[in-house]
Amino acid sequence: MFRICSLFALIFWAFPLLAVPVEITGTARVIDGDTLEVSGQRIRLGGIDAPEMSETCVDARGKRWDCGVWATEATRAILAQRTVRCVDLGERSYQRVVGRCYLDGRDLAVTLIEAGAARPCLRFARAQGSEAAYLAAERVAIAAEAGVYRGPLNPAAGFCNIDQPARDRVQVSDAPGGCVIKGNVSANGRIYHMPGQRDYDRVTMRNPETRWFCSEAEARAAGWRRAQR
Repeated sequence: MFRICSLFALIFWAFPLLAVPVEITGTARVIDGDTLEVSGQRIRLGGIDAPEMSETCVDARGKRWDCGVWATEATRAILAQRTVRCVDLGERSYQRVVGRCYLDGRDLAVTLIEAGAARPCLRFARAQGSEAAYLAAERVAIAAEAGVYRGPLNPAAGFCNIDQPARDRVQVSDAPGGCVIKGNVSANGRIYHMPGQRDYDRVTMRNPETRWFCSEAEARAAGWRRAQR
């Protein structure tokens, strides 16, 4: 008996059970263009990036429009409180599950890209094996001039860059003269974020109203207040 138990132990040690992806299924509530809440769990759609709620874009005629709000509303229209099946990709982003969600069996991210409500986030799309599908969806959106593709694109979020690690992206590397304090403009007003604060990496500096500051005194003098966390 001891030999049999030892044999089973050896087998399980040499051939561990394959991890089964965790699935989350339920009615989707849209938080923003790339974040859903399903069965009480917030899910960040992997491999894509939607405009921030406060972000604006420029159309083909040079007119500025609220693409961030539009992308959120477009996502809500696509989902319309329908049931989705999401697969946990094993990553976390600000306490959110990073997942791939399916609507009627189709990758929701592909649908959002084709609608112009989101763009491929190549760094993560490549790592998660969805780069080819998302780039193909982007070609469809470009041809249709859908959503954010109706005019010149804003710079891609720095965390989507393939050739840079997460902490070396736009947040610090593109800061002018080492002025790394981020002044953001949102529904909460003008708030500046210091490196290391909770939401620092989430401020992409794509909105024309955002500003870099060299010191807290400079930020306060310009009318910004410090983020609480």
